[in-house]
Amino acid sequence: MSVNSYLSDLASELVLSSTEKDNISTSVDAIKTRLGWYFSTDVEEKKVFGSYVRGTILPRKDDENSDVDIMVVFKNPYGYKPQTFLNKLKAFAEKYYSSSEIYQSSPTIVLELHHIKFELTPAYKSYGSYYIPNGPSEWMYTDPDGFYNTLTQCNVNNSYKIKPVVRLLKHWNIKKNYRDLASFSLEKKIAEEMTYSYITCTSYTDYLKKALETIKYSTNYSRVNTAISHIDAALDYEKQGMPYTALSEIKEAFPEV
Repeated sequence: MSVNSYLSDLASELVLSSTEKDNISTSVDAIKTRLGWYFSTDVEEKKVFGSYVRGTILPRKDDENSDVDIMVVFKNPYGYKPQTFLNKLKAFAEKYYSSSEIYQSSPTIVLELHHIKFELTPAYKSYGSYYIPNGPSEWMYTDPDGFYNTLTQCNVNNSYKIKPVVRLLKHWNIKKNYRDLASFSLEKKIAEEMTYSYITCTSYTDYLKKALETIKYSTNYSRVNTAISHIDAALDYEKQGMPYTALSEIKEAFPEV
């Protein structure tokens, strides 16, 4: 197996299994239905967003912190602060999921089910724009669909390798970088700075090196350089006709799941 074949296979392993997708879909439908029962017309929209929708979420076998984001869009004619709606969402979760772990992790209410973690984020809309909590007392503008479009276009422009590369780097960030870089920050940095096609990049190793250079100054510089060195060494071993040594080397940066 070549170094790039290994990376391609690893990126595929870092995709949710069909069972995980089915379980998440079932839970999302149940949560949305129960939100409707509990809040009735006070909730305008229940919107799934984040890495799950973008296809960059890691399976729980690789990341025990993987979660699915659900934006709960409330009517807010009286200008309530975020904590009011966070309290309401906590009460909702305690009513329907009393045996599950439930807690506030600002600005969300976390609901931990056996197969996945859900983060319920209160929001409201004003003139077509979404606002989510910026702490317990303030709101901030967000565009949940805008970044989805940025990442999607970046992926298309770069031979559909950006999403797999994001998953590979999230994996590296957990296993080798000690989660030093926030998952969304990593994804955002790559998508925004690698939007246009890189004609010099064709393989996974090319794209990984470019992406690592992109995030280098946002995280631990030394660990990024170490990862790049492992990629270069693996490719050198491969050129020398030492495939097993090459695979051993690449696994130092991107270990098996």
